[in-house]
Amino acid sequence: MSKIILIGVNHKTAPVELREKLSFSSEETLAALDFFKKDKDIKESIVFSTCNRTEVLYVPGMGEQLDKIIGYISRHKKIEISEFKSSLYIYREDEAIQHMFRVASSLDSMVVGEPQILGQIKKAYRVAVENNSSGVLLNRLMHKTFNIAKKVRKETGIGDNAVSISYAAVELANKIFSDLSRKSVMLLGAGEMAELAVEHLISNKVEHIIVANRTFKNAIELARKFNGQAVKFEEREDALKDVDIIISSTGAKDYVLDRAIVKKAMKKRHHNTLFFIDIAVPRDIDPEINTISNAYVYDIDDLKNIVESNIEQRGKETVKAERYIEEAVVKFRKWLDSLAIVPTIKALNEKMSSIVEIEYEKTISHLKHLSSEDIEAIRRMTRAIASRTIHDPILFLRNTGDHRDDSLYLDVTHQLFNIDLPGEK
Repeated sequence: MSKIILIGVNHKTAPVELREKLSFSSEETLAALDFFKKDKDIKESIVFSTCNRTEVLYVPGMGEQLDKIIGYISRHKKIEISEFKSSLYIYREDEAIQHMFRVASSLDSMVVGEPQILGQIKKAYRVAVENNSSGVLLNRLMHKTFNIAKKVRKETGIGDNAVSISYAAVELANKIFSDLSRKSVMLLGAGEMAELAVEHLISNKVEHIIVANRTFKNAIELARKFNGQAVKFEEREDALKDVDIIISSTGAKDYVLDRAIVKKAMKKRHHNTLFFIDIAVPRDIDPEINTISNAYVYDIDDLKNIVESNIEQRGKETVKAERYIEEAVVKFRKWLDSLAIVPTIKALNEKMSSIVEIEYEKTISHLKHLSSEDIEAIRRMTRAIASRTIHDPILFLRNTGDHRDDSLYLDVTHQLFNIDLPGEK
């Protein structure tokens, strides 16, 4: 039975329209963790939900519980299983471990080498720990995940000139306008993605930056940091007449700009080109805006061309990173296998000790003429014989080879010594 399973969808298996339907908010993540924690057949769980992926990493009890996970997603997100089942990927054991290492190391990101994903995974893990839904296996896996991600970033060039979705968005704007130095930009949202976009925009010497955010204080802080202008979120419609590029990354569940709003703004700006980059999931910008003359909307999936060129440039470093990850998977697998060996060794010791004690007591009861020193000598001798008898089998079990099936040897040991472990019957 699989100890670790991961099930999910990402930018490779599902379009943005489906991903946004399956995206979990912070509250929904907590609700899911609480649901899984109360289920006796799911021992541990962590839920990851970002712009490009929604995944559940878990440790099942009896059976794999895949239908239970899929059913919960369907009910909670109010979407038929048939609408998303074909987009799901399911990884077990080593595949799940490798997937986590690759995701955290940004090898599975839309933009290889982008740094945000590790922070997002750490946050998801922290939420799981605070909710007591992560245990021994996933705690160990996540700590190893963070270690390998750190090693990949430090020892390869995969993070050189680090790129992100925000960077790709600005690159796209640069290609459309060729020169951003005389353009004005409005950011909708003042989170990490927006801040990264500002940094890239400033390196391209944009003329003016306007920041609009539902929490005006956050807009002021971000605008001040980059010598921009903060406006209230309700002023975003009026600000459209004064900007050329809108980069949106809010956490809204509905469109923050629709076709009617933009059509009205285009008249005020004499139909000069207006460029929207929507890096939010769910999407912020109504795709119908594309039907307006001189208005162009790009969402996350439209950034793939830029991403692909980045992947090519980082190919050699990716190969090195993959090697580090494969080595880490092997080491983690050895640790997992050792978990199965320990109970067997313990049971073997206990069984032999029990036999020795029983036979010792039976023998001593017929040797009442012996001195206490002789009795103690016999006790030491019987224990030594037992210890020496199981020494080699235990040594063999502990020294696991890279290419042997330890489950086979454990099973043989259980049968040879008639050992029953909890949960085997």
